Amino acid sequence: MSADLDRRELVARLVARRGAALFLAGLGSPAWDLAAAGDHPQHFYLWGGMGGAFAMGLGLALARPDRRVVVLTGDGEALMGLASLATIDTQRAANLALLVLDNAAYGETGGQPTATAAGVDLAEMARSAGFPATFRLERPEAIDAALTLLLDRPGPVLVQARVDRRPQPLVLPPKDAVLQKLRLRTALGLDRSPP
Repeated sequence: MSADLDRRELVARLVARRGAALFLAGLGSPAWDLAAAGDHPQHFYLWGGMGGAFAMGLGLALARPDRRVVVLTGDGEALMGLASLATIDTQRAANLALLVLDNAAYGETGGQPTATAAGVDLAEMARSAGFPATFRLERPEAIDAALTLLLDRPGPVLVQARVDRRPQPLVLPPKDAVLQKLRLRTALGLDRSPP
């Protein structure tokens, strides 16, 4: 895999096409990338629980089958949550899409190489688990096809996007979990405006 993709540009293009989709971001850079694209009540950011983004996304997708749920996470967290791929497939959440921002490194702990640096193919693992659609995004000219897959194709789907490791400005999303929960519930029409 080459590493020609700018992660912030990719996430910004995805968010620009969001529509009614709900976004759940794993800890670290994926959350900062999502916040940099513009914080929104339809976004939920995980501040901890590495390895849990896939499972949390599945829970949200099952709870709200009427809404597209897009999970953004890194390759390190995806590797920690691999068992969730099998569970996701057995639940057949047609509204669930997973975007793995793969820079082949553990960005939060010093940049040590992940297994994807040695060739582990997360898209192929998802396909082997039974996902009806997977895609390895390696070139900028394929971004539109990947975004269509993430936002429109019946799932579960997984896109493994090879992104570069360039440092990006830190854009922190809201850290207050109660506020995030309340505003997401409001965006879903379950509650009135959060305090």
